[in-house]
Amino acid sequence: MDKGEEDDDEEAWLQLRPVEPLPSQCCGSGCSPCVFDLYQRDLASWEAARASKDRSLLSGEETQTCPSKLSPETFLAFCISATDRLTKDTYLVRFTLPGNSQLGLRPGQHLILRGIVDGLEIQRAYTPISPANAKGYFEVLIKCYQTGLMSQYVESWKAGDTAFWRGPFGGFFYKPNQYGELLMLAAGTGLAPMVPILQSITDNAEDETFITLVGCFKTFEDIYLKTFLREQARFWNVRTFFVLSQENSLEQLPWSYRDKTHFGRLGQDLIEELVGSCRRKPFALVCGSAAFTKDVAGYLLSAGLAEDSYFLF
Repeated sequence: MDKGEEDDDEEAWLQLRPVEPLPSQCCGSGCSPCVFDLYQRDLASWEAARASKDRSLLSGEETQTCPSKLSPETFLAFCISATDRLTKDTYLVRFTLPGNSQLGLRPGQHLILRGIVDGLEIQRAYTPISPANAKGYFEVLIKCYQTGLMSQYVESWKAGDTAFWRGPFGGFFYKPNQYGELLMLAAGTGLAPMVPILQSITDNAEDETFITLVGCFKTFEDIYLKTFLREQARFWNVRTFFVLSQENSLEQLPWSYRDKTHFGRLGQDLIEELVGSCRRKPFALVCGSAAFTKDVAGYLLSAGLAEDSYFLF
């Protein structure tokens, strides 16, 4: 091989080299494998193939096929069947599954969504709120932010569009009757992982776990899934409470909410009251912003819960 051919061959190999992900392509939720893990895997395969001059060793060819099942490593296309605007900035989006198939997630597990805005690829984590045994569809609760890149992408969706997901991810695996009582503490869309766990319990007549769910929102209008939560609260083992940070008048709330709504923020005193009112020894589930999660974890420790008695989504 002369020098010109060697240069061409080298250029061909460089064009096959995996591209290192941008920071925006990492959702930041600690997924395994992370997009950077996949890059390191592909880079190692490329280096081995290049060293042996054997392109058949490259794994990139698998992306040419269309996978039929969710994978943590490969994005799979799903068609959007409906979008429903729940509040001024939050959407409930339904995706179609082939035939009568199921998504295959355990309650509370999440997926990674890939979006492209202005040529920039971004990835974010979202938790389906549809029942784990839902057939033919899954639903995701997504809050949009004025300056968010993924928000721009989501707000452009319409029925018939396609979105790409990979997963599942998540380290909490619920088992029926595993805990005496679950204390669910959620802020905003942090309600999402609680919904399928809650429904899996109330759908199972053999599961006698008590549930205390506390949803933290700015106003009454911001509370998501009111009908669903009202129906769940009718079960003998379910209590629901709400903490509203920008409301201050019980008279402005419907009668059914007045005895279970607190104003202000979820703080140490209320956490201690909730823990103390649990009917059995509680295991706490916490999901919200990073600041909310950190603060609540501290409150739970101060309220007497051990570190192995709560899980932070």
